[in-house]
Amino acid sequence: MDRGIDYREPGGATGRHGAGQLSEPVSIGTLWRGWRDVLSRLGFETAALDAKLLTGHGLGLDALALATRELEPVSVDGAASVAALVQRRMSGESVARIIGEKEFYGLAFRLNAATLEPRPDTELLVDLAIKALPQGGRLLDLGTGTGCVPIAVLAHCPDASGLATDISSEALGMAETNARSNGVSERLALAQGDWFEALTAIPSTAGDERFDVITSNPPYIASATIETLAAEVRHFDPRLALDGGPDGLAPYRVIAAAAAHFLRPVGQVLVEIGYDQGESVSALFSRHGFAEVTVHKDLNGLDRVISAHHLRSV
Repeated sequence: MDRGIDYREPGGATGRHGAGQLSEPVSIGTLWRGWRDVLSRLGFETAALDAKLLTGHGLGLDALALATRELEPVSVDGAASVAALVQRRMSGESVARIIGEKEFYGLAFRLNAATLEPRPDTELLVDLAIKALPQGGRLLDLGTGTGCVPIAVLAHCPDASGLATDISSEALGMAETNARSNGVSERLALAQGDWFEALTAIPSTAGDERFDVITSNPPYIASATIETLAAEVRHFDPRLALDGGPDGLAPYRVIAAAAAHFLRPVGQVLVEIGYDQGESVSALFSRHGFAEVTVHKDLNGLDRVISAHHLRSV
């Protein structure tokens, strides 16, 4: 990183202004393009998009307003607000975390420190869950985080209902907010606890409720590998949502061992996996009596989701 750049406003990067003071009015278009150039020079691959999003957020403008009001001048306070956001981006924090929101499956999801950002790879898990749910079906999502998986499924299956669990109360609070904003809160219950233990805390089910589909995008990164990840993940994603134990398989062992008890006959489990975990996770589900264990690849041709059926009542 070029420590000689004055990051307080784009002029400092071009040498037109000194010590971060605006010597002349700066337009909205000039402001975001200036930060685009700074981010690009620092090696950010999405510099233009990042600069647009952060400028719009800092000035309270949507994409249309940002495009149609380019010639309007920016106040000193407005420029300072944008500069503060861009400095966070330069520290490695993602744009979604800075803005506090991420689009997933065509829906908007709020984020907090206890939740992972919904990522495009996980949309395959949603696709498969929508296909697997029968009419009027029940979904269980384990380790829900933002709630993006069950909320996206229920938004596209208006006759379905579900339950989402998480060990973090802060994550569940975010999931509740997202369920309300996306119009599915009346069909999605929430329960706090570690994996299936959360169900035993619900008096109405006492752990006896069964589901047509169980989904999970659990932590699957081996503990020792976390420190080698990109700074954006290592420093800003919650470790609890990343760490899958010494070999990255700890959550899958729990899910494979207990899922059959919570599935209706011919129900299905769908779990997201790491690109190199297809064989090992498949073996776990086969060992616990699941049939039709299948590895599904994402658009990049990488192993991404495992589906497994339990064909007998437990």
